[in-house]
Amino acid sequence: MAIIDCAIWKPKDNMFVFAYRIPQTNLSTYTQLVVYESQEALFFSKGQLMGKFGPGKHTLTTENLPLLRTLYGIPFGGKNPFTAEVWIVNKLFPANLPWGVNNISIHDVDYQTFLPLCASGQYGVNVRESERFLIKMVGTKTEFNQNDMHSQAYGEFSSKVKSAVIQFMVNNQIGFKRVSGYLDQLSQFVKSSIENFWKEYGLELTKFYINDITIDKSTPEGVKLSQALASQASMSITGHSWQQEQMMGIANNAVNQIGGASGSGGLLAGMMALNMMNGMGGMGGLGTGMMETHHHQPTFGGPSSPHSVAVGGAGGQNQPTIPAGRMVYCANCSKKHASTERFCPHCGSEYHPCPRCGSDNMPNATRCVSCGTPLQTSGSSARSTCIGCGATLSPGALFCPACGTKQAVSEGNKCPRCGTSVPATSRFCPGCGQKVR
Repeated sequence: MAIIDCAIWKPKDNMFVFAYRIPQTNLSTYTQLVVYESQEALFFSKGQLMGKFGPGKHTLTTENLPLLRTLYGIPFGGKNPFTAEVWIVNKLFPANLPWGVNNISIHDVDYQTFLPLCASGQYGVNVRESERFLIKMVGTKTEFNQNDMHSQAYGEFSSKVKSAVIQFMVNNQIGFKRVSGYLDQLSQFVKSSIENFWKEYGLELTKFYINDITIDKSTPEGVKLSQALASQASMSITGHSWQQEQMMGIANNAVNQIGGASGSGGLLAGMMALNMMNGMGGMGGLGTGMMETHHHQPTFGGPSSPHSVAVGGAGGQNQPTIPAGRMVYCANCSKKHASTERFCPHCGSEYHPCPRCGSDNMPNATRCVSCGTPLQTSGSSARSTCIGCGATLSPGALFCPACGTKQAVSEGNKCPRCGTSVPATSRFCPGCGQKVR
């Protein structure tokens, strides 16, 4: 094998290379060695380190390689051949090396269940002790790049990262919902936990970043959890409940199965599906619960609930009650206000409660937006209000179910139904026929 005259290495690949071994091993005491900035050259022969060279151009001699005389008995002067391995170590500071760890199983404080998480980011590592690095990590490889670094250190690296992430989240009571706001602190904590690991191999961890923590979708359980969380977020934004989503799925399936290819059949199937959903109301109130939004607008108690106000019905019998002070959503501005307030304090719109569930509706609504109950309009049999407290009354009610005020009118009073003036001697309103006595 010919003796090489010059040993030099220039990185050519886009992938970061930590160390490279010159393929030729036949050298002489006149071989030129060129070492670039941020590089260091190491000579090994017969398993021993012969010498190190920093940046610059060097001519190999027994003066700068004193072990040559001991190992080979090479005298001074002359072109004396010898065999050695020349390693070039890259001492740059890369800070964009990717890493990723999955299957981080943690009992999440937000959802109170075990979540499989995965974390990813970037790190930077620098060779501090070239000899230790070549002996303990590189070994017999001819080139050592960033992929080799990742695979060589992944086992212990991933174990330490998982442990540090779990410790940080558990000790600080940080759940999956809020962990993205603590990525900087978490990165510093994990970095301090794994620094000693790199020092054992002659390396220094210069940078460590966690860019993202998400649900681990590499397992079927992780995929299901990710879909469940996405569905929960969607329901929170749109305001519908899980029960409503399931019922809509049932209705859609009914349309697809019964409707077939015929347009009229599809319409008939849609009507049947709607009737099915409305009919669920007879099954222990199941339909009503499914039609209510998950914002609990509003939550109502039974007739025995303390501090409650009856809604609709003659005398308030067999009708749902609205607990006093409960919050409802204004149908005009969608802001909350107390059910005891006749007008919305935010926009001034009058409160038109559903006689069944108490949800606010627009004045011209024909059905309740929450439970679907048909509403009476001003064109047919409009609801009246108590002349004493303003509570909603059923048509024909003689007494207010909220305050007990008798609804008989006197001279100069107006009909509680249509507002027409009613003489004191009249038993019925001359404008709409409403019985007032």
